[in-house]
Amino acid sequence: MFSGLSRLRGRLVDSTPSLQPGHASYPWLVLVATCIATFMGVLDSTIVNVALNKLTVAFGVSTDITEWVLTAYMLAFGVMLPASGWLADHMGYKATFLAGVFIFTLGSFLCSLSWDMSSLIFFRVLQALGAGVIMPVGMTLITREFPPEKRGVALGFWSISSAASASLGPTIGGYLIDNYSWHTIFDVNVPVGILALLVGFIVLREHKSEKSRSFDLLGLIAMTVFLCGLNLALADGNAAWNTDGWTSDFILCCFGASIVGLVAFLVVESWTEHPLIDLSLYKDRDFALGNIVLFIFGLGMFGSTFLLPLYLQSSLGYTPLQAGMVFLPMGVLTAVSAPIAGAINDRIGARVPIMFGLLLMAASLFVNRYLSLFSEIEQVMIPICMRGFGMGFIFAPLSAVSISRIPQRKMAQASGLTNILRQIGGSFGIALFGTMLTTRVKFHIGSLGQAVSLYSPSFNEVMARLSRFAIDSTGGTAGSAISKSQALLMERLGKLAFVAAVGDVFTIAALVTAAAVIPVLLLKESHRRAGGPRPVMVD
Repeated sequence: MFSGLSRLRGRLVDSTPSLQPGHASYPWLVLVATCIATFMGVLDSTIVNVALNKLTVAFGVSTDITEWVLTAYMLAFGVMLPASGWLADHMGYKATFLAGVFIFTLGSFLCSLSWDMSSLIFFRVLQALGAGVIMPVGMTLITREFPPEKRGVALGFWSISSAASASLGPTIGGYLIDNYSWHTIFDVNVPVGILALLVGFIVLREHKSEKSRSFDLLGLIAMTVFLCGLNLALADGNAAWNTDGWTSDFILCCFGASIVGLVAFLVVESWTEHPLIDLSLYKDRDFALGNIVLFIFGLGMFGSTFLLPLYLQSSLGYTPLQAGMVFLPMGVLTAVSAPIAGAINDRIGARVPIMFGLLLMAASLFVNRYLSLFSEIEQVMIPICMRGFGMGFIFAPLSAVSISRIPQRKMAQASGLTNILRQIGGSFGIALFGTMLTTRVKFHIGSLGQAVSLYSPSFNEVMARLSRFAIDSTGGTAGSAISKSQALLMERLGKLAFVAAVGDVFTIAALVTAAAVIPVLLLKESHRRAGGPRPVMVD
């Protein structure tokens, strides 16, 4: 079967000049093939955001458990990224890319068949293993086909596919949940995955590394222990089941395992002949600083993004579709700004567009600090538009400057690392900000509770009105009306506390994102004019 498909592809390539390497159109066809798969991979990381409330109800679990649908995906994605370089070198870039697409598509189908939260989280991990191959290998395929002087624009267009799926994901997810069921948010990936497989099989050419290296299994195990231990500790520090909080035996053991895993990882990577992560890459100053920026960006941005759909649905009463539609302009504006940023990067360098994007995003997150129970649509949309426009100015220039002096033979691992830091930052951010949200909700409930005085005339007047409202709307005795009025008041205080906590988290996210400007200022890359000297890829 495979030999027959290969012969069919060979005849198609021979009869179509644009499919032949060396043709002017071929790099752009490679870009299209990778963009389809990238669109699919990012789509399912965002489509779930508007489904958290639905999944919580469907499986009868708490929000801190449902968050693991996002956290587990991003964590497994991060663990898989460094292994993608070895897989590409060993199996071939095309074969590895197509295998990632197949695994992701299979995982999506299995997610739709999940029977409880544990099975859903497990299949989400399978999804992430495929996505963890698609992103870095796809980026490597693009950088291999495009010359340095066109790479910024190409990566800018590649960012459009990511931005479009980030924007369309919540909208598509909201529509499917409102009109069908939560299962369909995973089924939608299956036809896209099949299309990506067909296009990738026809367009992409195979490339294998001349040198085969052994796989660093100990390094992968050590890194997994480090990341999982730290994520578990951050996510469950204030979980409902963890009555002892941050000092519980479980949390302390997770922190301890994380420290041991980190030390073991650094030792193994320093001494093994073929490390999972080539730490010598961080000798390149721009690459190291670019990774720091991506980690901080992921921590602040992706760690806070999951809050907005929760706020819109819980506090403003939006449906999943309405909450998803809010994100639609973000991807459009990112698609507009990404090619512009790529062109600016190719002309004057990366510092200016990256700093502009980071500061604009930090400002958008800070504006979210003032969301309330009565926020109008423009108060929600303006920060979203700012964020979308700012995102387009970050990814392409940062990716280009980070790998500008990395040898071609190390490109797969380098591009994997530029994604792993962002994804790990995002998974840590979701875990950390989720815990922070729980902590701040408790704080604000306590503060609001202390402000309520049983002897206050205003309090007694409000309770009397609530009692009359309860009697008029539901009937019952005066005693039951008092109980209902107290429940209404507590519900109101809970909503106020939640909104105030969301504002606190957005404030911290804004400060974290703004802090990413500091390593950008330290970039060594020289501003270059069009037609000036370009960085040379040296093997």
